[in-house]
Amino acid sequence: MQNFRNYYQILDVAKEATADDIKRAYRRLARQYHPDLNPGDKAAEETFKDIGEAYEILSDPERRAKYDQFSRYWMQGSFKKNGTATKVRRGASARKSPDDMEFSQYRDFNTFIDQLLNRRDEPTVSRPAPSDPFRPGTSKKSYTVPRPSPRHAEARLTVPIERAYQGGRERIRLEDGRSLEVNMPPGMLSGQKVRLKGQGVNGGDLFLKIELAPHPFFRMQGTDLYCQLPITPCEAVLGGAIEVPTLDGMVKMMVPAGVRSGQKLRMAGKGYPINGQRGDQIVEVLVLVPRDISEPERELYEKLRQVETFNPRADLLV
Repeated sequence: MQNFRNYYQILDVAKEATADDIKRAYRRLARQYHPDLNPGDKAAEETFKDIGEAYEILSDPERRAKYDQFSRYWMQGSFKKNGTATKVRRGASARKSPDDMEFSQYRDFNTFIDQLLNRRDEPTVSRPAPSDPFRPGTSKKSYTVPRPSPRHAEARLTVPIERAYQGGRERIRLEDGRSLEVNMPPGMLSGQKVRLKGQGVNGGDLFLKIELAPHPFFRMQGTDLYCQLPITPCEAVLGGAIEVPTLDGMVKMMVPAGVRSGQKLRMAGKGYPINGQRGDQIVEVLVLVPRDISEPERELYEKLRQVETFNPRADLLV
């Protein structure tokens, strides 16, 4: 059979490879031979096309089964030397079954693949060569192979919570090596999908599944944002305005005098927007005691100890 291509060998996978194995192999090879990463390399471009065709066949269970059946008959030498196929059955006296195929309709391997991928030859009028004058009323028949049918694809995109909140233009790099600029909507959530038209397989759409990355300061619970804010003993005793990080930048929050460590303060309307409603930011105050202090600070603490009246051990039940 002419032009036979071993798609398993092209993707460097075993015939028993799972769908996940095939997908991983395709992504690895697509990144390696992508034309954008190999400018001007015709061999890499042809390899990239073969990889795409192999993946289109082997990633579809029905097409893969037909290709495997076709390959078995070809390996058994069931075709004539001149490339014309003969009818193959599963036994001389076997009845017709869905697996019986008439291969004589395929003049070569490409014809079989064209039918498998629903490609059709289309007659067109071609331009005459200078040595072959065109006569009115006549035409030449040439064949064009349509592009493989488009298929949608999905990719996962992990986004920092600040970028998910703000949205805007973002440049991302896909697993197949492509770099795209995406217009992200504001207020994205984990599990949300962003559609990129025409960026999937063979012109299909690409859906980016959004995942919010864990944040070192904010913890999201519904529409509310939780955080822990360290303050000094002086700030806890005296209170006052303290700057707090929010999704909108640094915002001053009034800390009441005598605030306790572990006490939670609420900043209204500084949470995360979901369905048009924005929650609050819950700030847990942590009073931290310094380990190392300067001499002037030590002197002040000594003076404070001499004059302070607060005794935290006055009510011990002993």
